[in-house]
Amino acid sequence: MQSARMISRHALCVHTPWGIADHCREYAEGITFYGTPSHGGFKLSPERLAAMHPALRAPAGWFEEDAEWAKVAFAFPECFTPEQREAAIHTLKDWCPDAYEAATGETLAPGASYIKDQRLFHEKHAEDWIVISAISSDQHPGQVECIATIGGKGGEWGKADPEERRYLVPKAEYDKRGSHGFVINPALHAPYDGQSSFIARRASS
Repeated sequence: MQSARMISRHALCVHTPWGIADHCREYAEGITFYGTPSHGGFKLSPERLAAMHPALRAPAGWFEEDAEWAKVAFAFPECFTPEQREAAIHTLKDWCPDAYEAATGETLAPGASYIKDQRLFHEKHAEDWIVISAISSDQHPGQVECIATIGGKGGEWGKADPEERRYLVPKAEYDKRGSHGFVINPALHAPYDGQSSFIARRASS
């Protein structure tokens, strides 16, 4: 963000999706970053927004700072440093793979995108018990008490809560879990209905 120009907070009265801005930074004409005490992001002018690939555009031209910012840097690389351009590509691949693929025509292979890998994981294990919560067992040292649901799904508004089961898993095994979740193996992990560390710790707190 090499040529960015800071604008005094006293000159601002801009409402962003995250509140009223207390500072902003202009990267180029029509590309401005606005920050608030809680969050921030880029605001693009209508002209800049129209110049982007349709897959990269955001409603009203706002791009939040966690992942969406990468769409701005990818679309207007001349306004950013080489390091920021590289970070933008990695961010898009990981968190906005659909937009990246549509904008580039590239199909991301397994291992190239966190979100695509997460989707593949849940597709593969849609009928398996996946841990949604875990805690070290007070009653069984070296074991992790796990709560699992089919497909790793949680409750949804207006729908019945999914069935939950508890399991004990050796800590050494659980610590080797992948980044997308731990899958219960019925041949190795037996259902557990003993005293719960979840309940005991909630009571003590």
